[in-house]
Amino acid sequence: MKVSSSTRVRVVVGLGVLALAGLVYVVRGPLFMAAPMCLAGRWNGCLSTENGVVLMTFAGIPVAVLVAWVLARRRRPAAWRMSLAEVGMVYGTIPWVWMTLMPGSGAGVVPGRVSLVPLRDLVTMGPLGIGGNLLVFAALGFFAPIRFAAMASVPRVLALGAVCSVLVETAQYAFQLDRVSSVDDVLLNAVGAALAAMASRRWWREPTRPPWRPELVPTAAGGHGEIR
Repeated sequence: MKVSSSTRVRVVVGLGVLALAGLVYVVRGPLFMAAPMCLAGRWNGCLSTENGVVLMTFAGIPVAVLVAWVLARRRRPAAWRMSLAEVGMVYGTIPWVWMTLMPGSGAGVVPGRVSLVPLRDLVTMGPLGIGGNLLVFAALGFFAPIRFAAMASVPRVLALGAVCSVLVETAQYAFQLDRVSSVDDVLLNAVGAALAAMASRRWWREPTRPPWRPELVPTAAGGHGEIR
């Protein structure tokens, strides 16, 4: 039995909605804690806490979907995949980077700290810290191969996640945000991007190949001979 593409899209969208609803249910406690501050218009306090950023991220999902719809309409009819990938890369990454760059209580006073010993900080992170680091560039790793044919490779996505993570860790150190710039953060961010890329492999954009052209072999008489 052959399933149409529209049916597959509906199934994927339905599963995505169910997954989102389940995630909202799991984190409903922290979201309710941040809701009064955000609803009161205290944006500085709302966006300076992790709970507030997560709440605003969920609240902005309809806007992100609308932006993807507008981009798809302005392009050719079959541009939904490209538009969703672009919006997904940006909207799925910025909130995590924002939380990563939130200053601590000693920002501007405590000098930057660096941890360059691999796997040493994993013990103190705990499951929540490890999971959060895996998700920082997961959206980038998931959607980049879908949008860009040049990124249709797990090693390339792994390198992309590592480079982006190094930039974030460098910013933490340079701006003295009272955070530890750890090599383990880079490792987990890169691995999270690579795992997400593997999950989206079936939707990757295939690299474009130049059209085949026959090659004419010149003959001794100066003409053209057989085609190779």
